[in-house]
Amino acid sequence: MAKYSTKEICYFLEPGLENTDKVIELAKQRVDELEVKHVVVASFTGKTGLKVQDKIKDAEIVMVGAHHGFKVGEEGKKLDEIWANNLKRFEERGGKGLRATHALSGIERSVGDKYGGVYPHLLIADVLRLFSQGVKVGIEVVVMAADAGLIPIGVEVLTIGGTKTGADTAMILKSAGMKNFFELEVKEIVCMPR
Repeated sequence: MAKYSTKEICYFLEPGLENTDKVIELAKQRVDELEVKHVVVASFTGKTGLKVQDKIKDAEIVMVGAHHGFKVGEEGKKLDEIWANNLKRFEERGGKGLRATHALSGIERSVGDKYGGVYPHLLIADVLRLFSQGVKVGIEVVVMAADAGLIPIGVEVLTIGGTKTGADTAMILKSAGMKNFFELEVKEIVCMPR
């Protein structure tokens, strides 16, 4: 006899910020149902991370921001200031924050931009974007958090990612770092843009 479970997936008609509250609601439901102990949320400014922290109380939450210098000039300075202020609040409330080189970009992006060519990190990122930007980001921030030692490797985590600002994707993953990237498993898509 076949063993299976049936779950609903929420598909947003458009990607983006307006989906954030629903993503967090659905993420909380899955965290509660599966008793997930670790949540990793992508958040450039920290606003989405704080929203997740407001709603999900029974899991350790890691907020991953863009690497320093992701935006340049005044926009970058403003992003750095907003991130620092929100990170302080996030950590005071028990969360962990991380800004690091993006797992699916790194120096390969600079080499590709200057010399052209296809590189493994960039190819993997583009394949994941076939699903959505939020799928790529959600996987990427889990790898970054695992590499930083902020979540264990090989456990189920809920990850939240998005397209530009806010959140539009949530997934359950079996975590992995860069060294064991191909041991990462997508267990469930909770929600994503259609």
